[in-house]
Amino acid sequence: MMGCLMNLLWLLLGGIVTAVEYVVASLAMMVTIVGIPFGIETLKLAALALCPFGKEVKEGERSSGCFYLLMNVLWILLGGIWISLSHLLFGVVLCITIIGIPFGMQHFKLAAVALAPFGKDVVNK
Repeated sequence: MMGCLMNLLWLLLGGIVTAVEYVVASLAMMVTIVGIPFGIETLKLAALALCPFGKEVKEGERSSGCFYLLMNVLWILLGGIWISLSHLLFGVVLCITIIGIPFGMQHFKLAAVALAPFGKDVVNK
């Protein structure tokens, strides 16, 4: 019940905007064949940005290997660092107030996933 309420507040306070940004970026990346893997990971971030409460990020079963390392390095260089820094900034600003702390913590979770999304799975708690 509390997670549902927090997700609703999250959506009203900017979560929907963040998710739409992720979806638009994903569609833009999927225009090229090379960008399809990046677009799929961005869709995963969009789903997490819609309802971050009650979900956690775990290392996937297939998370080891050179492919995921290479894709995460490319992701960081091509924009993942900026997405992660924006989530960190929002998290710090929200954690200034007591009411904003849960939302700031969700931004920190999104920042970690946005930095290196390949090889990670989003699961329900």
